[in-house]
Amino acid sequence: MNLEATINDFKSHVERIRMFTGAMTVMGFDAHTIAPKGAVATRAKRDGFFESEVHALATGDKMRGFLEDLAPHAAQLDPITLGMYRVCKRNYEESAKIPAEKVRQFSELTSNAYVAWEAAKKTDDFPSFAPYLKDIIAMRKEMLEYRRVDDTPAYDLLLDDYEEGMTMAIYDEFFAKVRAAIVPLLRGVMASKKKIDKTFTRAHFPIGEQRKLSEFIAKKVGYDLSRGYICETAHPFCSTDNRDDVRITTRYDENDFFYSFYSVLHECGHAIYEQNTGDDIADTILSTGASAGLHESQSRFYENIIGRSKAFWEYITPELKGYLPPHFKDATPIQFYEAANHAGPSFIRTEADELTYSLHVMVRYEIERMIFTEDIDVNDLPAIWNKKYEEYIGVTPPNNTRGILQDVHWSGGMFGYFPTYSIGSAYASQFLAYMQREMDVDGLIKSGNLAPITNWLMDKIHRHGSVYTPRDLVGKIAGEQLNADYYTAYLKEKFEGLYEIK
Repeated sequence: MNLEATINDFKSHVERIRMFTGAMTVMGFDAHTIAPKGAVATRAKRDGFFESEVHALATGDKMRGFLEDLAPHAAQLDPITLGMYRVCKRNYEESAKIPAEKVRQFSELTSNAYVAWEAAKKTDDFPSFAPYLKDIIAMRKEMLEYRRVDDTPAYDLLLDDYEEGMTMAIYDEFFAKVRAAIVPLLRGVMASKKKIDKTFTRAHFPIGEQRKLSEFIAKKVGYDLSRGYICETAHPFCSTDNRDDVRITTRYDENDFFYSFYSVLHECGHAIYEQNTGDDIADTILSTGASAGLHESQSRFYENIIGRSKAFWEYITPELKGYLPPHFKDATPIQFYEAANHAGPSFIRTEADELTYSLHVMVRYEIERMIFTEDIDVNDLPAIWNKKYEEYIGVTPPNNTRGILQDVHWSGGMFGYFPTYSIGSAYASQFLAYMQREMDVDGLIKSGNLAPITNWLMDKIHRHGSVYTPRDLVGKIAGEQLNADYYTAYLKEKFEGLYEIK
């Protein structure tokens, strides 16, 4: 075997896969933003076709042959080729046993389910979405059975899909530590004599003007709009074809600019990660984030570590007022800072404060855990959801729109993703602690000089894309793995200070 020729043929085959997935990404963005509703069935059929083609390329005899040929020579491969081999091997092992017809059917199902979810959310009609969710869960379980080679719990496979190496046992320990810190802190906040006024941020702010604000704030934090785009959807997201085409979406509330302000910051974190992948892996299968958790660490870093810091509001307030209604002309940086960090029980995860956010994630994690480890009737899920919100957060959603229908993820079959939001927050706090050892982070933010911060993230994380596993990448940064202690210490210091908790 000529190793060099095999590697070149392997990379050409992988490039073909990437071309298909890139096209699917663009079509998916279109479907979630501007595509006509009347073409749902046609799009679903098309999506199923492309999914089947990618599945065939990623799991067919040709890919198996490449993996078998390269396996004995893994130690001789350069890091990028080895990364491609590792990603393709992982994808092959996850998907090769699943029949192509099942992949096509699942893609069509989720394409139709998204439209059903969107309509159900608008009209508070869970029963209309329930049949789709039931089918998605059933098909997801069926597909997992093809993959299982031992007694590994089905939900562990899904958790590993989004964060390599993660299991229920690891997440249970992580969430137990986080819950033990958050619950007493939340009690302290609720009992504090210090009350924060958030109501002043609510004022009529036309969507057209908010769009200008979105562009302003995106540019400020480093999102390159010559290689990006901001659109509008029911649920904000980031979509990447390659580092030169990274699009984000947001949702506007005419009476609360904070919603779009922070959703844009969040999605900019994702986008900056994608735009800063290295030249050596640009436009390859490796030119995307190492894992969902690491991706969320970047979105949470820009949204919270930067965007909800006192230093950020001291820097941005004078410039921001040029985009805000006259109502805000006398608002001070400290007022904005406190309002941005107002903590307390709420219904909506994407609008939750930084302190209680992980409680929202825990509700979803525990429900998903039940779905895949117990026999749960889909029609019982809204009641289970509401009970857990009352137990963990102290509120009961007034309807399903503000309850179980609020998130898009399950309509796409994305079970196992939600926990990555919390470990993303934990990673963000961990990276902040490392960064503070090397530079005055608050001083840089206060002066508006975010370049050194982004450059640090780019050097340590962004440029590597998915060349390395999450564990290897995090280990390279500081010689340790995910450590919830940084997260709990960060929350404790911040909210005890904000609410003057002794």
